[in-house]
Amino acid sequence: MGRQAGVVLYVLALVTVVVGVDVLFFRHRFLERLMVNVGIVLVFAAFYLRFLKRA
Repeated sequence: MGRQAGVVLYVLALVTVVVGVDVLFFRHRFLERLMVNVGIVLVFAAFYLRFLKRA
C-alpha cells in the first residue's frame, strides 16, 4: 500500500505543476501551453523511471 500511495502523490505533484504553470504563464496561448505540458510530463516520467522505479 505504501508504494501505491507514493505513486498517487507523485501524480498529484505532476498535476499540480502542470496546472500551476498553465495558470501562471500560458493562460491564453494554446500551442505553447501544449508544448510545455508535454515537456513537464516527459521530465516527470524520466525522473520516475530513473530514480523511483527501482524503489
